[in-house]
Parts: sequence; structure tokens; C-alpha cells
Amino acid sequence: MTECLVKPNKKVLMKGNYAIANAAVIAGCECYFGYPITPQSEIGEFMSGKMQELNRGYVSAESELAAINMVIGACSTGAKAMTSSSSCAVSLMQEALSYATSDQLPVVLVSVMRGGPGLGNIYPSQGDYNQATVGGGNGDYHLIVLAPSTVQECVDLTYKAFYLAHKYRNPTVLLADGLLGQMMEPVEFGEYPYPEIDNSDWALTGAKDRPGRIIRSYAPLADNQCVFLNKLFEKYKQIEENEVDWEEFETDDADLIVTCFGSPARNVRSAVKACRKEGLKVGMFRPITLYPFPSKRISELALRAKIFLDIEVNMGQMLKDVKLAVNGKVPVEFFNRPVGNPPEVDDIISEIKRLIK
Repeated sequence: MTECLVKPNKKVLMKGNYAIANAAVIAGCECYFGYPITPQSEIGEFMSGKMQELNRGYVSAESELAAINMVIGACSTGAKAMTSSSSCAVSLMQEALSYATSDQLPVVLVSVMRGGPGLGNIYPSQGDYNQATVGGGNGDYHLIVLAPSTVQECVDLTYKAFYLAHKYRNPTVLLADGLLGQMMEPVEFGEYPYPEIDNSDWALTGAKDRPGRIIRSYAPLADNQCVFLNKLFEKYKQIEENEVDWEEFETDDADLIVTCFGSPARNVRSAVKACRKEGLKVGMFRPITLYPFPSKRISELALRAKIFLDIEVNMGQMLKDVKLAVNGKVPVEFFNRPVGNPPEVDDIISEIKRLIK
């Protein structure tokens, strides 16, 4: 049964998927188009009731392809629109995301990762880091990617996803995993904390009292496409300068810094605390924006740390970005579990001790 929309400033115990859906409604989501796939189906379930109750747009689409293209259509009118999906289904959306980026449309996509490649399984995974940050669509483009580590961050970053998508007219991904989508934690819903973005100068709302507008990605001449891409990447540079975000924990004097993103940060933090009690100088660095990636800050930390340890629930997808940021200043090691729950706290502690000797 669909949970009720939670009133702002009231802390409740809630599953991550429901928290994301609640936050999207509070953020002003006007249209939701989706197709069910575990482990994110509760988002669409919630929206099927609440959006109609609020007289907002909801469509259970015939496929993931249909859902993402419906979002593109809604966003072209300036509406706050979103879809949610998972892994192999998000793979089907890659062409549309490339088009949305080229059309500069504020698409919001919630991607709750499951095991892969291919159909994989429904267990939690972080195997879609590359899918989100590099993408599978054609051409030169970037998606803004936000990675929560708690259910509260699922709420806060859902708000932020809508804001950044409309601020920069760029598709924005909330990249969670099956663990966050299914776990329950206390969470508080504040009022939507960001200003509304004026879209009156580009949205397609009918040309009754203004000249007609066209939103399209096709540039028939190479020179025109070069000009467009240069402008697009000027925007990406602004995003990198203004929106990069991360969390640091006990890094000031750390000899070993553990890098991670998303839900594994919970166990990493506990392991760092335990190591500190034993006098080991260990810290944690967690990118919150996976794009833009906080390369500059990692590079700064590499000037004083002695070694990095990257921990992920995949085969090492963020590892390459950590290594590029460290740029050979110190060694970068890797510890993982490919699919399922993150590495256990005791296992992380053992790996830290093995490296810090």
C-alpha cells in the first residue's frame, strides 16, 4: 500500500525508495513516467497514487524507452519531470539521455543499482558508476550524478537533483543502490530548499504571444556543431567550478585514506572510527558528486597521505578516477565485493591494517 506524503519537518522511519518519491513530490515534481523493475519499484508505486491525488501527471509506460522519452517531452515544456529505473533498464535509456543532454533538458533520473552485467540479479551493487558518469549514449556529453549514502541523503539529494537539473538545463541522476532503496532509516523532510528556476526564455509553452521556438539536437554543419559543443562544455566547466561536493572524515592527519561512494561509506566510517581508537591514522573521503568528480581535492590529499584504499561494491569503476586524481603521488589499493552487501567492517579493518604496517 502506498505510504502517505510526509509533512515537512517531521522525522519518520521510512524505506529509501519511498523517501525518494516523497522528496520528489515535495520538490514539485509535476510528471512521473516509469516502468517497474526491482529494486526501485516502490517509487513508481508511490507515484501512481500520490501524483493522481495531487492532480499531477503519472503514466505507467509500456517500456523504459517510452518512459524516458515521455520525460523528455514533459521537460521540453519546462515541467519538473522524472523517471526511475535500475541498471539493465537504464541501459535502454542511454540514447534518450544523450538527446536530452544535447537538447539541454532538465531530466531527473533516479537509478537504483542492482547486480549486473546483463540481467544480473536484484542484489545491491555499484556496478553502474560507469553507466552514470561516462554514459552509453553517443557524442560528447556529461550527466550530473549525485550519490547518497543514507536515506536522509536520498531526500536531500533528490531536492538537489531537481534544482541542478533546472539550474543548468542538464539531465541529473540520483545514483543509489538496492541497499539504500530497500533499507529503512529515520528521515526528515524539510521544505524544498532551493529557489525556483525561471524557464520562460526557452520552454515550449505555445507561441501565442512570442516567436516560435525549436528544441533540437541536430546541427547540420560541422562548424555549428563545434560551436554548440564548445558552449556545452563551458557549462560543464561552470558545474565543475560550482557544484562539486564531497564528505571528508578524519583526513587531516591521515596516513591512509579510504575512498568510497554511496552505501559502503557507512561501514567505512565505522572501520575508520575503530582504527582511530587503536591509534591508526586513517580517514575517509567520499565523493557526493560523482560528476563533477572531486579530483582536485583528492589530488591535494595525496600530497600528505601515504596510501589510498578504494572500496566499492563493483570491480573497481571509481578506482580509475581515484588513480587519475592521485596521479601517481602515492599508491592506490583496491578492496571490494562485486555484488551484495558492502564489505564488512571487520574485513575493512583487516585490510587497512594489512596496508598500514
